[in-house]
Amino acid sequence: MASERLTIVIKLGTSSIVDENTHEPILSILTLIVETAAKLHRDGHNVVLVSSGAVGVGLRRMDVDERPKHLPRIQALAAVGQCRLMSLWDGLFSHLRLPVAQILLTRNDIADRTQYLNAQNTFSQLFDMGVIPIVNENDTLAVSEIKFGDNDTLSAITAAMVKADYLFLMTDVDCLYTANPRTNPDAKPIEVVSDISSLEADVSSAGSSLGTGGMSTKITAARLGTSAGVTTIITKSSKPGNIHEIVRYLQELKRTTSTDAADTVANPQALTPPLHTRFLRSESPIHSRSFWLLHGLTPHGTIYIDQGAYTALLKKASLLPAGVVEVDGHFGQQEAVRLVVVERLSPDALNGDFLHHGQEPKEVGRALVNYGSLEIARIKGHRSTHIHSLLGYADSEYVALRENISFFENDEPTRR
Repeated sequence: MASERLTIVIKLGTSSIVDENTHEPILSILTLIVETAAKLHRDGHNVVLVSSGAVGVGLRRMDVDERPKHLPRIQALAAVGQCRLMSLWDGLFSHLRLPVAQILLTRNDIADRTQYLNAQNTFSQLFDMGVIPIVNENDTLAVSEIKFGDNDTLSAITAAMVKADYLFLMTDVDCLYTANPRTNPDAKPIEVVSDISSLEADVSSAGSSLGTGGMSTKITAARLGTSAGVTTIITKSSKPGNIHEIVRYLQELKRTTSTDAADTVANPQALTPPLHTRFLRSESPIHSRSFWLLHGLTPHGTIYIDQGAYTALLKKASLLPAGVVEVDGHFGQQEAVRLVVVERLSPDALNGDFLHHGQEPKEVGRALVNYGSLEIARIKGHRSTHIHSLLGYADSEYVALRENISFFENDEPTRR
């Protein structure tokens, strides 16, 4: 039994588990993944699989050669394939007497804060019951407006939701390289990334014809995961056993670095892990609620605020109408919007004019607003005491409460 109970999310792309040409499930890889998950489970860890492949399996079941472009057709194939895929997972895990659960998500499912918390509670209960959740985007219902975009992003949001220790993104290469190793013999592996913003790697891989992601989406997922306090790891999908070895290596590394220098490692080979790229988690991860505001919701518009309002927000003040410069888009009360900082033409300019030259407008975060776009357009630049006379009512003196505002990683001062 492991000394520490970890929560581990493993993301598997379509190309990792479905043959790109025949569309048949790659049973050898699926079996190794199940064996790896079982080993981690026996070690006392919680395991979540984020599995693509429903459309790919649907193509094989219906004898369709290429992924169609017509959305209803794709959704129909996903409905066929999802059933087959879960049956496959359930059959493989049943050989090892491990129960699995299917969780299908779209952005709409977690847009409501209560539903987001309910999803967290469901995962927690499944862990307590010894069940391995298998997560996929609900491709049978999702349209572009409510899709996560790719399962790399979905896996990062899932990892944040379950407060995972590790997120494994399985891909067709061992790790990130400084250049494309297939064409450049001087390409060097990148084993540890402490600052994603300074990463210099070749991310030109565009993904397979069956999938929707590539290496760039994995970098995005790593950025999301690490900001939520999740160590994110890229490793080779054809070698699922690497996951178990890397976890044991990281546990041994943590144990040895926390002991005295005289406490030597009993097995030196234990500190030689399979090749992988490890993105170190943020030492000051954002709040679970802040993560939900930033990444669980789809913004329906934009509020432009001035520098003074932004400075006040960083000092924990709520957003007053006087600090709003302009509004863009159509949104209602309690919907999410982007917050963008702009420069006014002059300190007294309250007519919505702002500079589009000089300093570029900067998106800094997201907010849930107390008023819709039409109301904010009427009260922007005015004092809160004028709201009632302008609208005929005043639900709040603030455009958005500070508790409903969250900033991206480099701007957010409040941490978990």
